[in-house]
Amino acid sequence: MTQDSAPTDAATAGEGAAWLEDPQYREAVVDLLGALAYGELSAFTRLAGDSELAPSQPLKASVAALAVAEFRHYEKIVARLQQMDADPETAMAPFVRAVDAFHERTRPSMWLEGLVKAYVGDGIATDFYREIAAYVDPSTQALVRDAMQDVGQAEFVVKVVREAITADERVAGRLALWGRRLVGEALSQAQQVAVERDALASLLVGGAERPGADLAELGRMFARLTDEHTRRMGRLGLAA
Repeated sequence: MTQDSAPTDAATAGEGAAWLEDPQYREAVVDLLGALAYGELSAFTRLAGDSELAPSQPLKASVAALAVAEFRHYEKIVARLQQMDADPETAMAPFVRAVDAFHERTRPSMWLEGLVKAYVGDGIATDFYREIAAYVDPSTQALVRDAMQDVGQAEFVVKVVREAITADERVAGRLALWGRRLVGEALSQAQQVAVERDALASLLVGGAERPGADLAELGRMFARLTDEHTRRMGRLGLAA
């Protein structure tokens, strides 16, 4: 930290602490971090399992490294919850059913589908939580953006999938269909999470001291999620 940055950091922390004095806002932040924490934990366990299915030792190591990075994000979120005197397990509990159900409905049948899911499916969740982070205090926003940071999976997945398509063009059709299924399921899950948790929804609605999003902006938000999905599919060489 430089001497010049210290006042900014202190001001950011102070603003976050002030916002958290509002019980409803604090509950919403705990919800947001709980959802993120369980999402990162799930990503870690899935990637760890995917590494076992990789067809070569170098690919196993690459996927395992991605899993480790996701777990580090999980640890950072848990640490923040503990700093807030919130129990991480309790914070994650409301999201276990929805996240597990999503993964059960989108269980990949081949290794490449698992990679596409890690990039496309998790990418939609990443974009959704980044959108919500626009309505939280700067300190929480910085944590969310750090936890949602690409840990190298984009470049890795794009390379592997494009190489697979080059080797067998028939793979492209199958993975394109898989990507379309993922976007529908992921958007449905995002809407379910936003609607079912009143505290989390309150971040989007806003309050007297905090701006929120109107219905038009919510519509634009989901349009942006769809646009980003299309962009990711294009990077993979797949039709959205």
